[in-house]
Amino acid sequence: MQGKGVIKFFAILLAVVCLYQLSFTWVAHKVENDAKVYSKGDSEKEKAYLDSVSTLPVYPVLNHTYQYCLDRELALGLDLKGGMNVTMQISLRELVQSLSNNNADVAFNQAMANAQKRSVTEQKDYITLFVDEYEKLAPNAKLAAIFANSNNQDKLKYNSSNADVESYLKDQASTAVQQSYTVLHTRIDQFGVTQPNIQLQKSTNRILIELPGVKEPERVRKLLQGSAKLEFYQTFDNTEVYGLLNNINGLLAAKNKAAAPKKDTSIKADAAKPAATTTAATASKDTSAAAKQASSLLNKLKNANPAAKDSAGLNKTQIAAQNPLFAILSPATYQDQTGQPQLNPGPIVGYAAVKDTAKVNNYLHSADIKSVVPQNLKFLWGVKPIKNTKVFELYAIKLAGAENGPVLSGDVINDARNDVDQLKGGYEVTMYMNQQGAQKWKNITAEASAGGNKKAIAIVLDDNVYSAPNVQNEISGGVSSISGGNFTLEDTKDLANVLKAGRLPAPARIIGEAVVGPSLGQEAISAGLLSCILGLVVILIFMIAYYKRAGTVAVIAVLINVFFLMGVLVSIRAVLTLPGIAGIILILGVAVDANVLVYERVREELGLGKSIRIAVADGFKHALPSILDANISTFLTGVILFLFGSGPIQGFATTLMIGIVTTLFCSLLISRLIFEFMLEKGWDITFSRPWSSHTFKNANYGFVKNRFKFYAFSGIFIIAGLISMVTRGFNYGVDFGGGHTYIVKFTKPVTTEQIHDAIDATLGRGTEVKTYGTDNKMSINTNYLINDNAPDADARVQEALIKALATNPATKIEAKQIEAHQKVEATIANEVKASAKWTIILAIIVISAYILIRFRKWQFSLGAMVATAHDSLLVLSFFSLFKDILPFSLDIDQAFIAALLTVIGYSINDTVVVFDRIREFLELHHAKTDDPKEVINHAINNTLSRTIITAFTVVLILVILFIFGGDVIRGFSFALLIGVIFGTYSSICVATPVIIDFGKKDLR
Repeated sequence: MQGKGVIKFFAILLAVVCLYQLSFTWVAHKVENDAKVYSKGDSEKEKAYLDSVSTLPVYPVLNHTYQYCLDRELALGLDLKGGMNVTMQISLRELVQSLSNNNADVAFNQAMANAQKRSVTEQKDYITLFVDEYEKLAPNAKLAAIFANSNNQDKLKYNSSNADVESYLKDQASTAVQQSYTVLHTRIDQFGVTQPNIQLQKSTNRILIELPGVKEPERVRKLLQGSAKLEFYQTFDNTEVYGLLNNINGLLAAKNKAAAPKKDTSIKADAAKPAATTTAATASKDTSAAAKQASSLLNKLKNANPAAKDSAGLNKTQIAAQNPLFAILSPATYQDQTGQPQLNPGPIVGYAAVKDTAKVNNYLHSADIKSVVPQNLKFLWGVKPIKNTKVFELYAIKLAGAENGPVLSGDVINDARNDVDQLKGGYEVTMYMNQQGAQKWKNITAEASAGGNKKAIAIVLDDNVYSAPNVQNEISGGVSSISGGNFTLEDTKDLANVLKAGRLPAPARIIGEAVVGPSLGQEAISAGLLSCILGLVVILIFMIAYYKRAGTVAVIAVLINVFFLMGVLVSIRAVLTLPGIAGIILILGVAVDANVLVYERVREELGLGKSIRIAVADGFKHALPSILDANISTFLTGVILFLFGSGPIQGFATTLMIGIVTTLFCSLLISRLIFEFMLEKGWDITFSRPWSSHTFKNANYGFVKNRFKFYAFSGIFIIAGLISMVTRGFNYGVDFGGGHTYIVKFTKPVTTEQIHDAIDATLGRGTEVKTYGTDNKMSINTNYLINDNAPDADARVQEALIKALATNPATKIEAKQIEAHQKVEATIANEVKASAKWTIILAIIVISAYILIRFRKWQFSLGAMVATAHDSLLVLSFFSLFKDILPFSLDIDQAFIAALLTVIGYSINDTVVVFDRIREFLELHHAKTDDPKEVINHAINNTLSRTIITAFTVVLILVILFIFGGDVIRGFSFALLIGVIFGTYSSICVATPVIIDFGKKDLR
């Protein structure tokens, strides 16, 4: 074997990298276990502990922080961890209406309504449909007359063509989607979700959001669907507000002392007595004394650390009692050249850790404190923490006017762009205002820049300060540049999008969501791990039992393969989902298949009288083409799944593709290295036991001769299935049919009839009820209010379900008994169905093209195409024929499509191995005068051992997955199970007969 040194080096390097990547998960879990021990079941205490250590080094030697490790640990999908998955769609109809200034033109409004209807069923973007409808209704009219105005004259003229207007609208739609993405991203960050995933879908007006661990879905819905509120505020300077904060601190300390009068303290507060008449103006007196006091307090508080030991914890308690506010809110100070503390200039008045912001808010908004805070002062937090920390800045906002509001609202902004500062370098944002806003902005900036002390103007979105730049001079003309020394390109893009948020009111609606409760997620983890472990154990036992010592080598290779697979998944930040676990289990079968191919070849070489060393070398050599062809075809299936799938399906595809690469490396190289080592040591290597050495040896079944019987069987089954598809149809899952699906756990076993009796009168007779694993767990699918676009529609559906179930004491539930919820609107359901159809067709075409390239005969490609189409139709027929007969769900959903494509990949994998042996026999082992039918039949029988053993091991794994994998993927695993059986059958009984019947002359 050549290049052993290179292979060893690469294997060791890969092992070290995988070990390093997996170590983050171990370290993060250790910290989380410590938090559980420390909190003793108190969730708030556990969260406070984790927040306190987030920026502390917890990784030995390398000193990585807990947050660093957490960001790099193995991420779990929502189906394993619990949480909420949301698909949001930007309302382009409302955007178009807004850009027209709510034009009353009849044709214009009718075109919008028609485009909205068509967008539900047609796979075209809304703007294209709108323009098309308008041109039908008003063929001689120009859209520019509706959309062109003084605010967009640089982009649109009154004589612009409809094509120009369409381009303008699409550009505005893209901008609206991007700014909504920025706003939603910020809202999610403010919600405090750990490891959220927010993705902007390219070429669509949709945003996908995953929120692990969310327990308040209704709060999330309100948070995400609220309109963006952009405002500009004047600010107070830190020196004007510190005295007030000091008084608040003293007032809180006095309350603490009154509550515990006998308690002795070792730290004496030096806070001034609060006065009810305090104002921001009077608070600015004696700033030097205030700075000294701030320094004193900071010195006392600098060691108050949530992660400190017990003695430090006592000190922290004392500090919190004497200085309640300053114990959690550090004043904004700096040291001058003499080392003396001074108050920072500017609107930032303090800093607090994220875990303390809620407590600071409670202090500042309490009734007693509100009485001493001026009515024109409001405290707001910065939009995100200071870089590489979990510390937020607190701003002092000055309210203006009789209503105590902003000095300017965001609807005056025409545009905002991220630019490069040509004079100073760095990044900046250029903001353009309309005429009305420009005049107000001139007056505001003139006031802020008057005198020597330049004031800041705060840019606030949804009550979070995005930026508070100092105004250097009066700005006329409505064009302003906002720059910051620490601005990055992403910062300026975000700020530009935020500034445009007030100009383009395009609300985002939830059109699809899935909520998985933590209990269901924990069940999924347990079921997934159990099926993984059992599948691995069973396969390893079988390999050792069947192949003896060579089986032990396969066991080692498979274990290394799983280790590499997990390490690579973590390193690329892949999210492990339940279908992903199924992918890992399937990879075990693929890995076994590669080893079986090699071992069966070695056994053939040994049967020819070759020495063990030569037999091993020739076995690997002759098995290589079949292994590569089989795995490349499966890999292509994974690529198609990844490109056209979403969410868990992409997770499955990622696992499948990575697993194929690691399988090839381990089965072809690592296994070979182990055999070379064993041969060098002179160890006895055996590839069979007495009972397994003659399995299928000299088999001579008449597969070719009986091919018309196979045609008849398949034809009858498929025709019956097609009739069933037309007459009975399928049970569509919610992501194909649309609607709401609830997984409900009842207190006691209930029947579907009891549930129907309770809910049909309210939710409608179209509601589907199915048993979900156990007699007390049900899946309820309803279209009730699915077309209601109101923000509270989902909450009303759930409320109606609970109320309806309460009419029968046996079915009565509470909200917490709803373990999962999924919602899909008809628009996205239709897109999913269309995408699934074309994905399957594309998979068949791509794989057939690969077969044509590899085998250079169209008959082989046709055979592969017919076999894959045959397998797809058989599985679909099965799911239609038996949909209401089997005692578990046979839904057609995205997971089913993933299973079907995997079946296609497996079928091609199996077919390619048979094709390789047929090609070999036709080219090498037989003269041209031999009957091709006999040659092909002999080739099929020759590879029968490998085909049956591989199918047996994969079926064994899938049976384990079906039994122990849990209810969530039972339909998925069953589709794989019957698909593998049909795929094995088709590779022998369908694909090869097609070659014979369409290539009688060419094969000779």
